[in-house]
Amino acid sequence: MPEFSGYARRLGLTFKNLNLLVEALTHRSYLNEHKAAGPHNERLEFLGDAVLELATTNFLFTKFPSKPEGDMTAYRAALVNTVSLAFTAKELGINDMLLLSKGEAKDTGRARDIILANALEAIIGAIYLDQGYDAANDFIVTNICKKIDSILEQRAYQDAKSQFQEAAQERRSTTPHYKTLSEEGPDHDKKFTVGVYLADDEFARGEGKSKQEGEQAAAQAALQKTGW
Repeated sequence: MPEFSGYARRLGLTFKNLNLLVEALTHRSYLNEHKAAGPHNERLEFLGDAVLELATTNFLFTKFPSKPEGDMTAYRAALVNTVSLAFTAKELGINDMLLLSKGEAKDTGRARDIILANALEAIIGAIYLDQGYDAANDFIVTNICKKIDSILEQRAYQDAKSQFQEAAQERRSTTPHYKTLSEEGPDHDKKFTVGVYLADDEFARGEGKSKQEGEQAAAQAALQKTGW
């Protein structure tokens, strides 16, 4: 069992009710193997998601007084999407503190990213309940909103398809197009392989559970391959 009070100190937090932090780090799957364990983190995640949206919205509204709503919406999405939150969760060492079933503990890739992002939101919910909005807001600004400058520098507020299209039009005067190369699996668990092309040249491939997800993965692979 992880040492939660020490972990709270590593986060710069002192919980009045440490059980809230334990709950935030308890995945639903853990209860399948530990029937006597406390509640899982989905309720705290629900609460933390709302607190996170308010705090990041207020941060962006204050930091960018002349930006239109559309720009700030894109910035917020880049700050709080699953990949960004999972990266922050890894920085904070949440991976080592999660209470998971043995099966879930083996998950990697996007499945683990979702678990990590949800746990981070649950921690925010726990801080809010234990210490109030100001403490939760301070945690969010310190650990999440600080990334806004690098997001703007890297244009990470644009999705991969938008980034690749802009780069391709600028460098090749060509608009990318996408082809679904294969579709596998039953209806409830599809896997699409998609190629991204400039004219007739295939630049990269990507996979996803939908055509749209496959297109985004292909565009991301193309950006990495070209360095654009």
